[in-house]
Amino acid sequence: MSEVVRRVRPGGGLSRPRGGSRTSHTAPRPLGIALLPVAILGLFFLYPLALVVQQSFQPDSGGTSFQAYSDVFASELFRTALWTTVWIAVVSTVGCLVLGFVLALIIAFVPFPGAKAVARFIDVYLSFPSFLITLALLFIYGTTGIVGSFQFLATPWGVLLAEITYFTPFVMRPLLAAFSQLDTAQLEAASSLGARAPRIIRQVILPEALPALAAGGSLVLVLCLNEFGIVLFTGAKGVTTLPMLVYSKAILESDYPGACVVAVVNVLISVGLYGFYRVVSRRVGA
Repeated sequence: MSEVVRRVRPGGGLSRPRGGSRTSHTAPRPLGIALLPVAILGLFFLYPLALVVQQSFQPDSGGTSFQAYSDVFASELFRTALWTTVWIAVVSTVGCLVLGFVLALIIAFVPFPGAKAVARFIDVYLSFPSFLITLALLFIYGTTGIVGSFQFLATPWGVLLAEITYFTPFVMRPLLAAFSQLDTAQLEAASSLGARAPRIIRQVILPEALPALAAGGSLVLVLCLNEFGIVLFTGAKGVTTLPMLVYSKAILESDYPGACVVAVVNVLISVGLYGFYRVVSRRVGA
């Protein structure tokens, strides 16, 4: 056993050994680091959102009341807008899932020149604004478009076409990532056993693609519920969604409490669906 050498001071005390370790208090605190982004988030997002919620409880007559909620929920226009928002979002999501799955299959498993370029273009396409796609469709289905005499784009079906066209790549991106990790030996084994393409897709590819479909579909559903630019640019008659109703009440009618009520309902639906999307994404690792 080694001995501890102590140095005796002239006054009889013990001197501290040289090179002794001292406790350091310079480690940053995680709470202090998180304060800045939380403050920025609260200032630029949570505070305006809190003002919207507060305004929804303050009628024009003053005070605090649930009257705005009662008026909006009793309105036939609100119920129609809610139903229109839901069915357009659901049908658009289903269309994106079907079309995205077929296109992703072709890009991933059907060899053709430029397949990699197309896959890379999808990443760029995700950055395009929604009104740009709608503007392109106006040149085809608009009043002065190639087939403008049918007035197709000014109907709910035109809104569906525009949303499916724009949001399909949001489904294709996670599908292509899932297909790139698929073991090709399974496909070769199934093919060598005599399985045809539809059976291979149904029994081998589709089970592997289901998590990516769930993640992409839930994201598209959230985006479709909040889509404003496509509905506005198509000029579809009789198509009033919740975002369009917020715009109408706030800008056209100057009914700010009513607009805030509709906005709060839209936010609650979107947050709930986004929470579902995050749960699905976490489970599939998307």
